[in-house]
Amino acid sequence: MVMDSEGGTEAQQYVWGGAIPLQIHLHDSEVTTLPPPPPALILAPRIGYLPLLVPQIKPFFSSSLPPGVDTVWFEYKGLPLKWYIPTGVLFDLLCAEPERPWNLTVHFRGYPGNILTPCEGDDSVKWSFINALKEVRYSFLYAFLFLTFTW
Repeated sequence: MVMDSEGGTEAQQYVWGGAIPLQIHLHDSEVTTLPPPPPALILAPRIGYLPLLVPQIKPFFSSSLPPGVDTVWFEYKGLPLKWYIPTGVLFDLLCAEPERPWNLTVHFRGYPGNILTPCEGDDSVKWSFINALKEVRYSFLYAFLFLTFTW
């Protein structure tokens, strides 16, 4: 393993410092101005979650949005993206040939509640992350116990 001067490995730096360039377009049905707004360009952490980008995205598109409030959601090539999956995982799963920047569409209306679990804000993201950590820990412990008692 290659260590750098700060004590981290290349893999650690890739995971913790990795980012994905995003080009986020406002969905055509939600544009209320002419010309339509340009896409937002954001560098998103691989270990981050899309809802955590909303404070950056909403002001960017606010002058082009219709009035009213709804839950924000993202799609890629018509596929609604699950907010509780880290951005890097979504990118790796959905882009067979990685595109740079990753072109996403943001919606501020018409949340597909029959497909996606609603995100109630930053607390939902925090608890989703904590639950994922607990699930990984439980899986690791279960695998360890299984291997210990089957040999």
